Amino acid sequence: MQIHRVVRDLVTTKRNFWLAAKSLRVVEDHRGNLEVALDPVGCKPGDFVVTIGISAARIAAGNPMITTDLTIGGIIDRWSEEEWRS
Repeated sequence: MQIHRVVRDLVTTKRNFWLAAKSLRVVEDHRGNLEVALDPVGCKPGDFVVTIGISAARIAAGNPMITTDLTIGGIIDRWSEEEWRS
């Protein structure tokens, strides 16, 4: 698991069948690298989140058939920019 910050929503017009009704978010790690994560928890831009990667991301998404390698597993209640960048 890693900590990311949600940057923005990601809107796509065509998707894989398993992603059809799923929300996607652009997330940023502490180094500023951007990735796309599946969002089954309903976070918003600016939220700090715990992400789950690799094959566990499919399980965290609720369906092992979903084609994802990064899923948001939860929203962090208390976390600061200083803690994240260090």
